[in-house]
Amino acid sequence: MAKKRLPISSSSPSLLLVLPSSSLRNRFWFGMKVVSVISGLICLFTFLRIQSPFQTSSFYTEKNGDAEKFSIYVHSKPGFIFDASTTRSSYFYGRQLRESVRVIWGEASMVEAERLLLQAALEDPANQRFVLLSERCVPLYNFSYTYNYLMSSSKSFVDSFVITKHSRYNPDMFPTIPRDKWRKGSQWATLIRKHAAVVATDNVVFPVFKKHCKMHLEGNGGSPKNQVVSKSKHNCIPDEHYIQTLFSMSGLVDETERRSLTYTFWNHSPSRKEKQDWHPITFEYADADPLHIEKIKGIDHLYFETEYRTEECLCNAAHVPCYLFARKFSEGAALRLLTDGAVGPFNPALFFPTSQQ
Repeated sequence: MAKKRLPISSSSPSLLLVLPSSSLRNRFWFGMKVVSVISGLICLFTFLRIQSPFQTSSFYTEKNGDAEKFSIYVHSKPGFIFDASTTRSSYFYGRQLRESVRVIWGEASMVEAERLLLQAALEDPANQRFVLLSERCVPLYNFSYTYNYLMSSSKSFVDSFVITKHSRYNPDMFPTIPRDKWRKGSQWATLIRKHAAVVATDNVVFPVFKKHCKMHLEGNGGSPKNQVVSKSKHNCIPDEHYIQTLFSMSGLVDETERRSLTYTFWNHSPSRKEKQDWHPITFEYADADPLHIEKIKGIDHLYFETEYRTEECLCNAAHVPCYLFARKFSEGAALRLLTDGAVGPFNPALFFPTSQQ
C-alpha cells in the first residue's frame, strides 16, 4: 500500500499512497512527487525526463490480485505527462494530477502539492490509507506485508516532536499558530482517511504557513543546494512542520503513532558543510547490501532527544519493525535491492523489455 517516490531537490514532486478497507474495493494510493533528470537529478516538479519508477513495479505486482489493492496519484510539474515516452511502468500512465503547481524546496509549494494529491485521492471512497513517498524511496518488504501492516492499524503514522530551538517558529504566526503547538517531524507521513481529509480541507493553518514559514537562503543564486542558510532570519521548512503542527492544534496527536514509516539517515558530522545538513544522506550501490538493509529492518524503537522519549514501534498494539520504506537511494542502489531479491522476485523484463520487430 505504499509507493515510493519523492523530491530530492528544489523541484521534486510528492507521492501519496492509499489503501482501502477490506469492506471496500481494495485500492492502494500514492500521491507522489516527481523528479526529473537532465544532467543530474533535479527535484520537485521541475524537469523534463522523469526518473522511471523502476523501484516499484515488481513490488506492486507480487500477486495477481495486488493491482486491485492500490492506486497511484502523481504530482508532476505543470504540463508533464506520464506515458510510454516518460516512464517504463504502465502503473504511472496518466496518473498525474490535472492540477499541479511548481514546487520549490523549502517553500509551502511542497505542502500545496501534497494537499492536491490528498484532495484527488479522497474523491475515491475506496481509498483508506494515504502514503507519501518519493522516487528516492524503496520498499523494505513485499507488498503483502506492507499492505497488512498498514491496514491493520487504525492510526496514522506521523513523525512529530517538540523542538527546543525556536529559530524556525516565526512569531508572526501567532495567534493562529501558538508557539506551544509548534511541532517538527518527517514529511513522509501515512494517513488514515479521516486525517487525510483534515489536511486536504484545512483553510486556517496552511495560509499562515504559506505566508510566514519560509527558508531564507543566501548566496549566488541557482540551486538551493548551492546556497547557505541565513542565520539572521527565521528559517522554516513547511513540509517538516505543517502536518505535525496542524494535528497538534486539532487534538489529533493521540490518534497517531508518532513516527514515520520511512527511514532516513541524517549526517550531522562536523566535516559536513552546513548547507548540506538540510538534506539526508543518499545511499549508493555499495550501501544497498543485505546487511545494511537488515539493520534498518531490525530497528524496533526510536529515541526522540528533545522530548527524552523512547517510542516503541507498535501497530495495532503489536510490536513491529519501525520502517516499511527507506530513503534516499540512488538508482544503482535501488536496482541492487531488486536484483538481490530484497523486496521479492524481480523480473528485469519489466524495466528492460526486448524490442519487438
